[in-house]
Amino acid sequence: AFEDLHRALVAEKLTVDAIQPEQLRESLVFFQPYDAVIVANVPAERLTEPMQELMAAAWRRPGVGLMMIGGYFSFQGIDGRARWRRTPVEDALPVTCLPYDDRIEAPEGIIAEVLKPAHPIVSGLPGPWPAFLGVNEVTARKGAEIIARLPEEQGGHPLLVAGTHGKGRSLAWTSDI
Repeated sequence: AFEDLHRALVAEKLTVDAIQPEQLRESLVFFQPYDAVIVANVPAERLTEPMQELMAAAWRRPGVGLMMIGGYFSFQGIDGRARWRRTPVEDALPVTCLPYDDRIEAPEGIIAEVLKPAHPIVSGLPGPWPAFLGVNEVTARKGAEIIARLPEEQGGHPLLVAGTHGKGRSLAWTSDI
């Protein structure tokens, strides 16, 4: 759950503000104190297009990051209802969303294949990682760095992808947390 991520980030002495989309303000000044924004299981309809454009402008600045975490209302989501495809937020991600329901359910569990174990995001993490029960299927953008994926026999779909947007950075984690 997101609460676990929140606790882990705070344990690393990072300041975390967990806010709802309705609490965002349509001003670049609002985003100035933040090094990153994590979008977790929130459908696009909860953010106006001007707000999405403003957020994308913030992510183009040096040192500002965007991360989207998978879930029923991330990427394209359950029944395609997350609707991040063809939005300013999708433009900032290192992946593109599919035009339809993107869920890959795996009740038997999926063990990630880490392609870049020395990457700073995952270096030092013990393996193998715990099994995942599902992911959102996405396509990595040209030039994006696929750090981890599903095994080929389970589709080889990207799991953890890093990239840039303007002078900012972006990250896609396609499973929920």
